Amino acid sequence: MASSVTITDQWANSSDEEMAAVFGTITNDGQQDVRIVSGDSPLAGRVEVHEVVSGSAGTKTMRPKADGVVVPAGGTHDLVPGGDHLMLMDLTEPLQPGADVALDVVFEDASTLPVTVQIRDFPGADEDYQPNSDTHAEMPHHEHG
Repeated sequence: MASSVTITDQWANSSDEEMAAVFGTITNDGQQDVRIVSGDSPLAGRVEVHEVVSGSAGTKTMRPKADGVVVPAGGTHDLVPGGDHLMLMDLTEPLQPGADVALDVVFEDASTLPVTVQIRDFPGADEDYQPNSDTHAEMPHHEHG
Protein backbone atom coordinates (compact mmCIF):
# COMPACT_ATOMS: atom_id res chain seq x y z
CA MET A 1 0.00 0.00 0.00
CA ALA A 2 2.78 2.44 0.91
CA SER A 3 4.22 2.40 -2.62
CA SER A 4 1.23 4.30 -4.02
CA VAL A 5 1.07 6.92 -1.25
CA THR A 6 2.75 10.29 -0.71
CA ILE A 7 2.43 12.67 2.21
CA THR A 8 2.94 16.40 1.72
CA ASP A 9 2.97 19.44 4.02
CA GLN A 10 3.52 17.15 7.00
CA TRP A 11 4.10 18.79 10.39
CA ALA A 12 3.57 18.18 14.08
CA ASN A 13 2.86 20.52 16.95
CA SER A 14 5.67 21.34 19.37
CA SER A 15 5.15 19.72 22.74
CA ASP A 16 6.53 19.54 26.25
CA GLU A 17 3.80 17.02 27.05
CA GLU A 18 3.57 13.28 26.41
CA MET A 19 1.90 13.58 23.00
CA ALA A 20 1.99 15.55 19.78
CA ALA A 21 -0.26 15.49 16.70
CA VAL A 22 0.95 14.96 13.12
CA PHE A 23 -0.86 16.62 10.21
CA GLY A 24 -0.48 16.69 6.43
CA THR A 25 -2.09 15.72 3.13
CA ILE A 26 -2.04 12.07 2.11
CA THR A 27 -2.35 11.28 -1.61
CA ASN A 28 -3.08 7.79 -2.94
CA ASP A 29 -2.08 7.44 -6.61
CA GLY A 30 -2.89 3.72 -6.61
CA GLN A 31 -5.84 1.76 -7.97
CA GLN A 32 -7.00 0.52 -4.54
CA ASP A 33 -7.97 2.21 -1.28
CA VAL A 34 -5.27 2.17 1.40
CA ARG A 35 -5.71 2.16 5.16
CA ILE A 36 -3.29 3.77 7.61
CA VAL A 37 -3.43 1.89 10.91
CA SER A 38 -0.53 3.26 12.98
CA GLY A 39 3.01 4.56 12.83
CA ASP A 40 6.44 4.22 14.35
CA SER A 41 8.85 6.92 15.49
CA PRO A 42 12.07 6.80 17.52
CA LEU A 43 10.77 9.72 19.63
CA ALA A 44 7.45 8.10 20.55
CA GLY A 45 6.55 5.01 22.53
CA ARG A 46 3.69 4.43 20.09
CA VAL A 47 1.88 6.17 17.24
CA GLU A 48 -1.92 5.99 16.96
CA VAL A 49 -4.50 7.14 14.41
CA HIS A 50 -6.88 9.57 16.12
CA GLU A 51 -10.09 11.36 15.23
CA VAL A 52 -11.93 14.31 16.74
CA VAL A 53 -15.66 14.02 17.35
CA SER A 54 -18.10 16.69 18.49
CA GLY A 55 -20.19 16.04 21.59
CA SER A 56 -23.77 17.10 22.21
CA ALA A 57 -22.65 20.14 24.25
CA GLY A 58 -20.34 21.35 21.49
CA THR A 59 -17.27 19.85 23.11
CA LYS A 60 -14.64 18.25 20.91
CA THR A 61 -13.11 14.97 21.98
CA MET A 62 -10.00 13.36 20.53
CA ARG A 63 -9.95 9.56 20.58
CA PRO A 64 -8.26 6.62 18.86
CA LYS A 65 -9.82 5.79 15.48
CA ALA A 66 -10.17 2.02 15.69
CA ASP A 67 -10.41 1.34 11.95
CA GLY A 68 -7.62 3.74 10.95
CA VAL A 69 -7.76 6.23 8.10
CA VAL A 70 -8.78 5.19 4.58
CA VAL A 71 -7.33 7.10 1.62
CA PRO A 72 -9.42 6.36 -1.48
CA ALA A 73 -7.83 5.19 -4.74
CA GLY A 74 -6.85 8.25 -6.76
CA GLY A 75 -7.83 10.51 -3.87
CA THR A 76 -6.51 12.43 -0.90
CA HIS A 77 -7.19 12.59 2.82
CA ASP A 78 -6.19 15.53 5.00
CA LEU A 79 -4.83 15.09 8.50
CA VAL A 80 -5.87 18.36 10.14
CA PRO A 81 -6.23 19.99 13.56
CA GLY A 82 -9.74 19.23 14.77
CA GLY A 83 -9.99 16.16 12.49
CA ASP A 84 -8.14 12.95 11.70
CA HIS A 85 -4.44 12.93 12.58
CA LEU A 86 -1.61 10.71 13.75
CA MET A 87 -0.69 11.04 17.42
CA LEU A 88 2.83 10.57 18.72
CA MET A 89 2.25 9.06 22.19
CA ASP A 90 4.63 8.65 25.14
CA LEU A 91 7.21 11.09 23.73
CA THR A 92 10.77 10.37 24.84
CA GLU A 93 11.77 14.05 24.67
CA PRO A 94 10.14 17.47 24.13
CA LEU A 95 9.51 18.46 20.52
CA GLN A 96 10.92 21.92 19.78
CA PRO A 97 9.78 24.15 16.89
CA GLY A 98 12.07 23.85 13.87
CA ALA A 99 13.21 20.30 14.67
CA ASP A 100 12.48 17.31 12.45
CA VAL A 101 11.06 13.96 13.57
CA ALA A 102 11.35 10.68 11.68
CA LEU A 103 8.05 8.83 11.29
CA ASP A 104 7.15 5.59 9.54
CA VAL A 105 3.47 5.56 8.56
CA VAL A 106 2.18 1.97 8.86
CA PHE A 107 -0.51 0.60 6.53
CA GLU A 108 -2.98 -2.26 6.89
CA ASP A 109 -0.76 -4.59 4.85
CA ALA A 110 2.22 -3.83 7.18
CA SER A 111 3.99 -1.75 4.51
CA THR A 112 5.53 1.50 5.74
CA LEU A 113 6.14 4.97 4.35
CA PRO A 114 9.06 6.86 5.95
CA VAL A 115 8.50 10.61 6.27
CA THR A 116 10.25 13.50 7.98
CA VAL A 117 7.90 15.66 10.01
CA GLN A 118 8.69 19.30 10.82
CA ILE A 119 7.85 20.51 14.33
CA ARG A 120 5.89 23.79 14.43
CA ASP A 121 4.64 25.99 17.23
CA PHE A 122 0.87 25.36 17.38
CA PRO A 123 -1.36 25.79 20.44
CA GLY A 124 -3.77 22.97 19.57
CA ALA A 125 -7.41 22.71 18.63
CA ASP A 126 -8.65 22.56 22.24
CA GLU A 127 -9.97 18.99 22.31
CA ASP A 128 -10.32 16.76 25.34
CA TYR A 129 -8.44 13.47 24.99
CA GLN A 130 -10.51 10.34 25.43
CA PRO A 131 -8.63 7.01 25.46
CA ASN A 132 -10.36 3.79 24.29
CA SER A 133 -13.14 4.15 26.84
CA ASP A 134 -16.61 5.61 26.64
CA THR A 135 -16.92 5.71 30.44
CA HIS A 136 -14.95 8.96 30.71
CA ALA A 137 -17.14 11.75 32.06
CA GLU A 138 -16.83 14.84 29.91
CA MET A 139 -15.42 17.78 31.82
CA PRO A 140 -17.29 21.06 31.36
CA HIS A 141 -15.34 23.49 29.23
CA HIS A 142 -15.43 27.06 30.51
CA GLU A 143 -14.51 30.07 28.42
CA HIS A 144 -13.47 33.29 30.12
CA GLY A 145 -13.91 36.48 28.17
